Amino acid sequence: MIKSWMVIGGVAFIVAAAGSLITSSDRKWFQRLQRPRWLTFEGAIPLIWTTIFICGAWSAYIIWEREPGSSNTWLLMSLYLLLEIVTIAYTPVMFRLRSLKVGTILGGTGLIICIILTLAVLSISGWAALLLVPYLLWSPIGTYTTWKMMSLNPQDI
Repeated sequence: MIKSWMVIGGVAFIVAAAGSLITSSDRKWFQRLQRPRWLTFEGAIPLIWTTIFICGAWSAYIIWEREPGSSNTWLLMSLYLLLEIVTIAYTPVMFRLRSLKVGTILGGTGLIICIILTLAVLSISGWAALLLVPYLLWSPIGTYTTWKMMSLNPQDI
């Protein structure tokens, strides 16, 4: 029998893999952008997001196990999926459109979805809500960084 954590992890992996569909010209566009001087942690960003996605999947697993298959649980799973899709869309959509403004909007949208999701799961499981805190802490930093990059790269808004 397939375990729920396998399905949740598999879906998270598939969505994340879809987000890696960027071209070399997309990468070159992003590499040439100016960054704020205080952005010294850029190399750690993939590790940070990997940790956040693991925490999110673990949170989803806890919620699923509390009331598997209920309509409320399915609704929450759709919010987890929407959050991951919006978050993963940040890079390929921003790169393809070459628009830091779009990246800022997607970052802010992810934060709003995560706030709603955290409030929704809080009454079901404090641990599930706590596992979403890394997203709530990091997303504003990433969104602010992208927003700040707009003023440094006005041609790429």
